[in-house]
Amino acid sequence: MRISVLGAGGWGTTLAILLHNNGHNVTLWEIDKSYAKKLNKAGENKLYLPGIEIPEGIEITSELDEATDNKNIIVLAVPSQFLRSVVKKIKFSEIKNSILVSVAKGIETKTLLTMSQMLTDVFPNISQEQIAALSGPSHAEEVSRKIPTAVVSASIYGDTSSTVQAAFMNSYFRVYSSTDVYGVELGGAVKNVIAIGAGIIDGAKFGDNTKAAIMTRGITEITRLGVAMGARSETFWGLSGMGDLIVTCMSKHSRNRFVGEKIGEGKTLKQILKVMNMVAEGIDTCKSVKLLAEKNEVDTPIVNEVYKVLFEDKDPVQATTDLMTREMKSEH
Repeated sequence: MRISVLGAGGWGTTLAILLHNNGHNVTLWEIDKSYAKKLNKAGENKLYLPGIEIPEGIEITSELDEATDNKNIIVLAVPSQFLRSVVKKIKFSEIKNSILVSVAKGIETKTLLTMSQMLTDVFPNISQEQIAALSGPSHAEEVSRKIPTAVVSASIYGDTSSTVQAAFMNSYFRVYSSTDVYGVELGGAVKNVIAIGAGIIDGAKFGDNTKAAIMTRGITEITRLGVAMGARSETFWGLSGMGDLIVTCMSKHSRNRFVGEKIGEGKTLKQILKVMNMVAEGIDTCKSVKLLAEKNEVDTPIVNEVYKVLFEDKDPVQATTDLMTREMKSEH
């Protein structure tokens, strides 16, 4: 198949290599012309994926028309808050027969739209058969080294999710299919907010008990919000929900957990962002999720406390105490 990956960060580069190794004709698009030249020359993404060779067969370009024209699949690996600005530059005539696969894990802050909803907003004439999401517990640092990983491909149309499944799947990257697009998207996005909370627990030196509580009650909040927005509850107990939550809350590779950890240690968000060269999607997504929960009248106490710590300078220890001393409730 002719496949393009838009976004040459760690995940985009990893997926481009995976798809190339699967035998596809792959183009990798990088917005920065000078960095695209560096990638071509170095044969390695030293900034975002050091130590992993980019095969010569992958075409690297900074020309968007070249990357999108006449492709079977276009993988959207641009961070969620920047994806719209890229997609708006794509000519619909060039992608009218393409499947667009979002791998971004976020919700737009200005519109509160998931990435599939944003695509429909930008391209009103697009068919839902053209839209898919790919999500799950999948750090680029591990997938690029062929460590066994399982994810889920979702589209309202089963044939579309199956096409994506077949394109990506191999011996170290197992892909399941789903028709619950919103569930898969919301699971991948909201878990980043909970992961910041888990990182705060690590940085504040609480313990495993506390972290387990945050994760377990966190998936309850994710499910509660997702169901209110039309997703299926079982999706959140799968790879794009509980699976992704576990890896993002626990892994040393998790940027969202890292942000939370540093805040738990006493650093400010501004100080943390100064030293990061990658995007932690959960920061902006926290704003979106809080607004979505209010809009849908869904109770999300963990999200609310993470928001207060991130944007209102609330003390992490006090936030934890406030969560622990809420009124008594039944678990289910």
